[in-house]
Amino acid sequence: MLQNCHLAAKWLGTLEKICEDLRENGNDLTKVNRDFRLWLTSYPTEEFPVAVLQNGVKMTNEAPKGLKMNLMNSFTVSPIGEPEFFNGNGSPVKFKKLLFGLLFFHAVIQERRLYGPLGWTNRYEFNEPDLRISAQQLNIFLNEYPDKTPFDAIHYCIGECNYGGRVTDAKDRVTLMCLLETYICDKTLVDGYKFSPSGTYYSPEITANSDYEEYFAYCRTFPQFPEPEVFGFHANAAITKETNETNDTLGAILSTMQSAGGVVMVTVTRLSSNLPTVLLLTFLNCSTPDRLRKTTPSTTISL
Repeated sequence: MLQNCHLAAKWLGTLEKICEDLRENGNDLTKVNRDFRLWLTSYPTEEFPVAVLQNGVKMTNEAPKGLKMNLMNSFTVSPIGEPEFFNGNGSPVKFKKLLFGLLFFHAVIQERRLYGPLGWTNRYEFNEPDLRISAQQLNIFLNEYPDKTPFDAIHYCIGECNYGGRVTDAKDRVTLMCLLETYICDKTLVDGYKFSPSGTYYSPEITANSDYEEYFAYCRTFPQFPEPEVFGFHANAAITKETNETNDTLGAILSTMQSAGGVVMVTVTRLSSNLPTVLLLTFLNCSTPDRLRKTTPSTTISL
């Protein structure tokens, strides 16, 4: 296994040659063992050889979409998903409370990326290693200081070092620290402390014997599509997120037109055949039909 290939951009040409030799000699068992497999890991990079991607089996590891699924998935990340770690802290209630705040913080900063520049000035790749090391540091701090929680030290290590090390914009760093101090603080230890203005998200009631299933049961009560207010946005910010998602989807479809134009045209034709009915239903349900009759060729109708 070759890990982090993106860090050796100048060597990727040699890697392409090695993979080409393996492919050409693949039928010669004296040169390549039948059970040989080459595993490569890399972040997205333009330098990665296209030929290697085309001739290999590709797998991606991305955070689940949606605040609820992201939060539930975080409980399976090592070492959080290990009972010895989850139940091994000397201050179990405090640790589990603050750990939930950390997981909620991790989910929020990842979901804010969907809002484009409203979420972050630059798109930062916060990932599982950031969460993993932060959970371990939280465990260490609470074990060493059981009486008085060193929130300043926790905020500095998690916010300035672990996650903040990826942040390049000064205002983004302020936003990151503000969010962290909202979810990891003394108030988080109080049952019912609100993580959002509406109170939909709050610090759950946790005991020393609370297990993963109690967390999952609480997370299942979250809405499938969170409102922008949980991220600190106005309700209209959802328009930006949905526009970005639409543009990404259409861009992905259009990118296939060169190699599979016929398939795309068939798909577009099939979808467009349903538009008249959809438009008609929209007009009938509209409260201002007279205004719609006055539409011009430049009118844009959003469905």
